[in-house]
Amino acid sequence: DYGHVGRGTRVGGLITPYRPMTLEATGGKNAISHVGKLYNIEAYNIARQISFVDGIEEAYCYLVSQIGKPITEPQVVDIKVRSELGDADVKRIVEDVVEEELKGLPFLWKRVINRDFELF
Repeated sequence: DYGHVGRGTRVGGLITPYRPMTLEATGGKNAISHVGKLYNIEAYNIARQISFVDGIEEAYCYLVSQIGKPITEPQVVDIKVRSELGDADVKRIVEDVVEEELKGLPFLWKRVINRDFELF
């Protein structure tokens, strides 16, 4: 690899046919200020945390930034969940996870630089 950003540099490290994935490659992006890199990692973290809950089979998270807004205030947080749980339970779980994860977003860059996070 000589600096090209491509398919193998996804946050999750996988090319996922028939599953949503971003075209945003995170390799080489500034971990402090590149919202595409940070939101990519954060969306992965949110979906992962939701999917760890008993009764939830799959979770997808999409984050869309807003120019000029704080990183903790995405324009869109879209969560897709496949679950055996009722809608009210899923909504509560999703809201709790998203709120908690977004609180830590301003500090995510430190974890990225220190490689203090797990993606697999």
